Amino acid sequence: MSQEHTKQADPTRERLLDEAERLFAEKGYDAVSLREITAAAGTHLAAVNYHFSSKENLYLEVFRQRWVDRARKIQAPLRELAKRGNYTPEDVVRTMARAFLAGPLTDQERVRHSQLISREMGQQSIVFKLISQEAMKPFIELSMDMWQCCLPQETDMERLKLVMLSIFSQVLYFNFARPVVTMTMDREYDKEFVDQIVEHITQFALSGLNGDKGK
Repeated sequence: MSQEHTKQADPTRERLLDEAERLFAEKGYDAVSLREITAAAGTHLAAVNYHFSSKENLYLEVFRQRWVDRARKIQAPLRELAKRGNYTPEDVVRTMARAFLAGPLTDQERVRHSQLISREMGQQSIVFKLISQEAMKPFIELSMDMWQCCLPQETDMERLKLVMLSIFSQVLYFNFARPVVTMTMDREYDKEFVDQIVEHITQFALSGLNGDKGK
């Protein structure tokens, strides 16, 4: 067994990642000390030095092993649809919406996921480059390829990008702004309401696409 595999399976390492993720999500990188993380994880500073070398490396690993891993799980249904082929714009929108709104994350994972990326979007540290290369860019490239396949050939690249970003922004809003949507609609995010939102996003997007064809 390799040293790297041993480190990944080490329960102390996992506790450090769990507590660091929670604290970084709640407070941000600068507001969290290593002593606070180690106290929460029930260990000591030497454990951080052994497993991660530094606070910055611990922060990087939180994103690499927690955030990026979750992002790939969310994106998996869209990748499966791409492999299947012969899909329509409706298939793309509905699959994307359902992947984010009814995907594999628990409520706690979803909140931490959104908190971490919200903070990173504001400061764009070294982590932003990591998640851009390993999660965001591959997802954008996949989405663009899929839209190129199912929209009219004469659609130019700029228009394709706007279509992709517009639909993606709707999905993200309904996923991460759940408290606002719940307050406005007076509905909890149960399965019935999620199904309703997925269908709304799908039909709203298709209406926009069909209206654009008529111009």
